[in-house]
Amino acid sequence: MSERALKDNELAKLTIKGFKSIKELVDFELKPLNVLIGANGSGKSNLISFFKMYRSLMDDELQTYIINNGRMDNVLFNGRKMTEFMEFETHFGPRGHRFKLFSHPDNTAYIKDEARFYDQSRGEPDWWELGDNHDAKSQVVAEVKENRSDARLSKRVYNAILSWKVYHFHDTSPTAGMRFPQEALQGGRERLRADGSNIAPFLLYIRSNFPKQYRRIVQSIKAIAPFFKDFSLDAVEEGPRRMVNLHWHQNGTDNPMQPYHLSDGTIRFICLAAVLLQPEPPATIVIDEPELGLHPAALVILAELIEEASAKMQIIMGTHSPRLLDYFSITDIIAVNRNRENGASMFERLEMEKYKEWLDEDTIGDLWLKNDISARPVYEKSIAAQKEKSLQNN
Repeated sequence: MSERALKDNELAKLTIKGFKSIKELVDFELKPLNVLIGANGSGKSNLISFFKMYRSLMDDELQTYIINNGRMDNVLFNGRKMTEFMEFETHFGPRGHRFKLFSHPDNTAYIKDEARFYDQSRGEPDWWELGDNHDAKSQVVAEVKENRSDARLSKRVYNAILSWKVYHFHDTSPTAGMRFPQEALQGGRERLRADGSNIAPFLLYIRSNFPKQYRRIVQSIKAIAPFFKDFSLDAVEEGPRRMVNLHWHQNGTDNPMQPYHLSDGTIRFICLAAVLLQPEPPATIVIDEPELGLHPAALVILAELIEEASAKMQIIMGTHSPRLLDYFSITDIIAVNRNRENGASMFERLEMEKYKEWLDEDTIGDLWLKNDISARPVYEKSIAAQKEKSLQNN
């Protein structure tokens, strides 16, 4: 599939400095499909955490995010003694936003040097300085919510960042929200929550308003779970609320099945199919390890859905599956490694020229397993030195 151009609200370039394990990532370019690979602890999840942090800023909950993540000393790269502040800059179409985060003495955060730009000519960005905020509140958000004179320009930045969605369907336990009735909206546009807890009302909304897309979702589920027939998504009135449960039917019986009858992998795939085939997609979605709990045969279906979805929305995903990598282009892949000197995360977009000859004989997954693509665990400097010394002594 030929690579398309990025849309205005999709993230084209970002800079992250001093955030968790990301010491310095400068003007890193993103594409419609971005697949992160790397060892545990390399920093893939910290890039995904960046999007959660950014969303908390737009929700006026940045300070809560900082506190819940151990305060500034645990969010700054190697702590406050090593790193004075964090710095972020994002570019999306003719828009951009930047700010810095410093630490108060009590280990909470405050914002300095926030700025945004909206350049209709698409030339060099003309940054508009918004100043500082000691409560870690964004002036972009304040301008929009208070309808200030510049709200029109800030709203374009605000709406773009809000259109980046992070999904995590890891909790499929018996107590997970997706396995219980959830309230449906009384009219309006239903959005799937980050944890998929409202998957039943979301599917009902799609079935009612976009039947063609609903049928695609059902067909995709059947491809990985042939026993599956369809959902039964009737809303039940409970006082002023309309509750929807994820009832479903299997082939060969009319007996309705309950959400707790679905395996972890199946219910997770249902959420993934709904996200990737949703008729009103966000600009950018971020998903970590979508292959969790899936049978290897289901990975080809998942990969096809991801490729198809990347034609209409930007996808940033992390994976530990060599087999899933085989379905993507080498240039879709970003290798994440850990610097042996200081533990900093290093991000590298793979290039076709470097791997072209190897790909004539091996798949991408094979190259990763052989460590021809460097994105596997490495010994830290001190440990490596000890191991080398031990080998010499023997």
